[in-house]
Amino acid sequence: MAGSISVVESGTITSPQGFTAGATYAGLKTFAEDKLDLGIIVSEVACISAGVFTTSTIKSPTVTVNQAHLKQAKPKGIIVNAGIANACVGEQGYKDAEEMASIAGEILGANANEILVCSTGVIGVELPMSLIRDNVKNISISRDGANQVARAMMTTDTRPKEIAVSCEIDGKLVQIGGVAKGSGMIHPNMATMLSFITTDAAVEQDFLEQCLKLVADSSYNMLTIDGDTSTNDTVLVLANGLAGNKPIAIGTEDAQIFHSALLEVAILLTRELARDGEGASRLLTIEIEGANDTSSARQAARTIASSSLVKSAVYGSDPNWGRVLAALGRSGIETDENKIDLFVNGVCIMESGTPIPFHKEAVVVLMKGPEVIFKLQLNSGDGSATAWGCDLTQEYVIINSAYTT
Repeated sequence: MAGSISVVESGTITSPQGFTAGATYAGLKTFAEDKLDLGIIVSEVACISAGVFTTSTIKSPTVTVNQAHLKQAKPKGIIVNAGIANACVGEQGYKDAEEMASIAGEILGANANEILVCSTGVIGVELPMSLIRDNVKNISISRDGANQVARAMMTTDTRPKEIAVSCEIDGKLVQIGGVAKGSGMIHPNMATMLSFITTDAAVEQDFLEQCLKLVADSSYNMLTIDGDTSTNDTVLVLANGLAGNKPIAIGTEDAQIFHSALLEVAILLTRELARDGEGASRLLTIEIEGANDTSSARQAARTIASSSLVKSAVYGSDPNWGRVLAALGRSGIETDENKIDLFVNGVCIMESGTPIPFHKEAVVVLMKGPEVIFKLQLNSGDGSATAWGCDLTQEYVIINSAYTT
């Protein structure tokens, strides 16, 4: 049915027509069997593309190089490495980012400015360009190489994150595939990660830029793991148009369908990023309804999701709901305590600002599941938003106390 969205079985970034990928081990990460750290994604034709990036004033040259390349040409591919972030290394970082684009361009038969470049890993270390030059030619690019790229992007991630959906637009089957990495140093804006999304839909440039911004604000920018934002945050969308639909423009019915499909991909990836937060044992979801406006709802949801006290309570399966209300109160939004309804995994524990007796042991059992959901109905307006995070465990401290040693 036109407009319906379906999840593609084993879907990933090469599910859309015309996309291939592959990866290799170049020695940027510590060696282990089956480890990968250098990958390439390529479209057989040039793409309409858009990106959203870190808002940090200290950023990797990969960010500034990508921003320039998106203005100069239509991209044909992405090269990505993990293990070293190529950030805070001075002018050499710019030269290395540009050289990575040039190296990938030579392999793919493209100009350097038709290649986007992403890096992730330790900050303050120069890329070993000789290793990249020597090993990039070992990448075998195919429709089956998407999972290799998903694994090559990983740093402290425990598993790759991939998804694809399909829908009908203009009588054509359109697919959107996505991959993401991120486990720590994650907080708006724009949430710390690398995420690449491919689609065979034909789209107009202005529409794709607007659509990605709206989608990011409802997904990636509603994700927090630890309150830290990185120097390399990048989300890129490549659209090659091979589905053959009429190019999607702003304000059309097709635009609404594509937006919904892109948002589904982004939210699925966002949830997986939160679920795989460093040391996490369960996913934390904050749902805000009835705020004065969307901006207020987002601010409240993000504040609660990032609260160390809330995250610690979730880890201990402790229904200490006062911490949720305290975080809401310091979020800065306008709210009336006497109107608030609060639910923990569907159990109402406050109604119109008055605590409701509940069976504590039963709620503790619910909180021991894979996901804890705090829902707050503020009853003050029509604004709503959802934020995602994870619990705070001892393992988080262990991981980050020895990251470089």
